[in-house]
Amino acid sequence: MRQSHLFTKTRREAPADEVAKNAQFLIRGGFVHKEMAGVYSFLPLGLRVLEKVCGIIRKEMKTLGAEEIFFSSLQNRVLWQTTDRWDDERVDNWFKTKMKSGTEVGLGFTHEEPITAMLKTHLHSFRDLPLSLFQIQTKFRNETRAKSGIMRCREFLMKDLYSFSRTLPEHEAFYEKVKGAYRNIFDAVGIGGETFLTFAAGGTFSKYSHEFQTVTEAGEDTIHLCEKCRVAVNEEILHEQKTCPVCGTATLTPKRAVEVGNIFSLGTRFAEALRLTYRDEGGKEAFPIMGSYGLGLARLIGAVVEIHSDSAGIIWPRNVSPFEVHLISVDGGKEEVRGVAEELYRSLSERGVSVLFDDRDARAGEKFADADLIGIPYRAVVSERSLKEGGIELKERGREHIVLVPKSDIPTFTFA
Repeated sequence: MRQSHLFTKTRREAPADEVAKNAQFLIRGGFVHKEMAGVYSFLPLGLRVLEKVCGIIRKEMKTLGAEEIFFSSLQNRVLWQTTDRWDDERVDNWFKTKMKSGTEVGLGFTHEEPITAMLKTHLHSFRDLPLSLFQIQTKFRNETRAKSGIMRCREFLMKDLYSFSRTLPEHEAFYEKVKGAYRNIFDAVGIGGETFLTFAAGGTFSKYSHEFQTVTEAGEDTIHLCEKCRVAVNEEILHEQKTCPVCGTATLTPKRAVEVGNIFSLGTRFAEALRLTYRDEGGKEAFPIMGSYGLGLARLIGAVVEIHSDSAGIIWPRNVSPFEVHLISVDGGKEEVRGVAEELYRSLSERGVSVLFDDRDARAGEKFADADLIGIPYRAVVSERSLKEGGIELKERGREHIVLVPKSDIPTFTFA
């Protein structure tokens, strides 16, 4: 893509009321636009990042054998009343509205109830189980205070996965596979080393639920980390779990963190409330055992930016970067420089290398500052000086070392 064709422009300053680093850089770099507190729109660069994250997640979900669906956001009040989760005193983050008929409806913040009710039409026999379904869909949560940039929003994309099993061992086996899939996702987006399985409150069917918490000073949670086992305990349950749940050590280190994912064993709570049953092998009615597994996509991206950035801007991990190479032409009116840059852009694009080509009529310093802010992994510079020296200047974002690559080698150069 030619940078001159991008309708977005970089900004020197972020909105005055935006204190989170992730949102400051994403807004200044032209990745997102802030509509209001806790609500962000994704612009072309941000959408490319979002689509890459979605691709990583979809790959892992399908490896689990989960099928993708897409539920409505509008929610039937009666369904949620059945499970006692409609009343604001029980669930205080509903967004609710009314249809012209006066019927009150909600904007979904999760989908345990709808998916359980839907399966009453499709689940009949033990042969239909185990079953897992996921979606990537907009959620709405009426947060009292939206903060931490895109890591805590009122409208956001979430991957929610739901599993239905015949037996507890079958459920537990799938639950462990999801843990592994989540670790793969965090590794792929570049936050695996800073993300820890965390024991938390909220287990319906088991003593604890599990969160995945990414250590960052921008986080709102406090976790207590066992460095040896690389697991943590959320501070909310520390009074009942004062030691590492794995090795039993009492040496736990407090850390600030942001929750990027969670997994719950739900047992038969929703199946019983909504009368979802199937016929077991003996022909008797039974309730399936359910699990729920969430990932916040914006939270993932926000956590990546918090961890992979410096004072100049973002340093995208390659798997989620909007482009592989930021090609910069510093031609100063020189036709030869411009011609080499154009040819390089064509040859890399033909090889399938994704390139953002800064072909703008702008000063070199402005182009370099924008490249650091946007944070694409490789910067390739074509200038009169580089051509006199026999090649193209290549630099990795976040590193100072510059390599001069011979012009003849660039069309076949491997960016790795």
